[in-house]
Amino acid sequence: MLKNIIKNIITVILEAEARLVLKKYKPKVIAVTGNVGKTSTKDAIFTVVGETLVARKSVKSFNSEIGLPLTILNCENGWSNPFLWLKNIIKGFLLVATRMHYPKWLVLEIGASKPGDISRATSLITPDIAVVTRFSEVPVHVEFFKSPDELFEEKANLVKALRNTGVLIVNADDERVLALREKTKAKSLTYGLNSGAMFCATNIQTAYESGVPVGTTFKLEYDGNVFPVALRGVLGVQPVYSALAAIATGAYLKLNIIDILGRLAAHQGPSGRMRLIPALRGATLIDDTYNASPVAAEAAVEALRGIKTKGRRIVVLGDMLELGKYTIDEHKKLGSQAGSFADIIIAVGPRARYIVEGALGNDMDERNILEFDNSKEAGKTLEGLLKEGDIVLVKGSQGMRMERIVEEVMAEPQRASELLVRQEEEWKARG
Repeated sequence: MLKNIIKNIITVILEAEARLVLKKYKPKVIAVTGNVGKTSTKDAIFTVVGETLVARKSVKSFNSEIGLPLTILNCENGWSNPFLWLKNIIKGFLLVATRMHYPKWLVLEIGASKPGDISRATSLITPDIAVVTRFSEVPVHVEFFKSPDELFEEKANLVKALRNTGVLIVNADDERVLALREKTKAKSLTYGLNSGAMFCATNIQTAYESGVPVGTTFKLEYDGNVFPVALRGVLGVQPVYSALAAIATGAYLKLNIIDILGRLAAHQGPSGRMRLIPALRGATLIDDTYNASPVAAEAAVEALRGIKTKGRRIVVLGDMLELGKYTIDEHKKLGSQAGSFADIIIAVGPRARYIVEGALGNDMDERNILEFDNSKEAGKTLEGLLKEGDIVLVKGSQGMRMERIVEEVMAEPQRASELLVRQEEEWKARG
């Protein structure tokens, strides 16, 4: 009780300081929302515009009621350390009281875990550019809303807050997202895989070196021209969508298209989002452990299906949390999808038993399915299973701590703090 009261007081103070900082320095704002790919899209946009525009981005996935003011004030998460929170408050005060260097642009990730979150964010910021990624029929956090439609309407509030003189950049492959253009007087740009998009990706391919997947390539069709695009160290369609959103943002800001593509070629995607990591004994990991929603999990599994390998395709799937009444059906659906091609399925967590049911329902041999209560046990077993050429997808909700599995079997565990999600001491200390 007391902890929550203190947290609320700190949040109010930091929000007030953030509001004064925005009023004083007047940075322009690029705001990113959606249910899939917010962080990877925010990071790709920052790679494209950050240096040229003198910008700052949300750190990691700072998109909550406390994360947004922390980004505006350029402060770190104080976790349970009262001295760090005091340091943050003092830093905010100095930004307000003195004239200091401040970025001209902010690239912000805006999330919604409960009703009112976006409205609270837009009481603080007014976007000059709003980027909306994808939604899904059953998005993560849906159990805290009456329906997926209510969650969608909550996130649509970001579009309504967009300046009329700004621009809305939307994923044209999602009809509901595309329809958001009707909620603003601002101009709009579209991106996607369908030919009607202004920034369109075609011929998406996995790139290989010595038979090992190393990234993704595609053709960008834009303004009557075709450009080759290479993305290093990531797989699947989500990195392509993120790159398209970043390209559209850069083009709107009149950056050179060749420079944009060059920056994306050197871009390193965020940890835990379809990142390729070498594993023990010549196997390869697809680390998608940041979080999981049904649409993201299905896309990740589909990406694994399309990979060529002389080894086995191993799917390690943890619980997808916060799905409410959709929990059983969505886990079964995912299990059926994975069971249609995977050589081995490793299911982690109590809800993952429905993944097993789905795989068995698609006639997968039960001898190739393993179940575990937690990620530590699963990681130990996976370590003993790996062979050269195996491709292993690891995916699950944040609360399942699936990154522990990746750390257990990665070829260079000493680089865990550099490559994996949730490596802060505060996370490490949690059970």
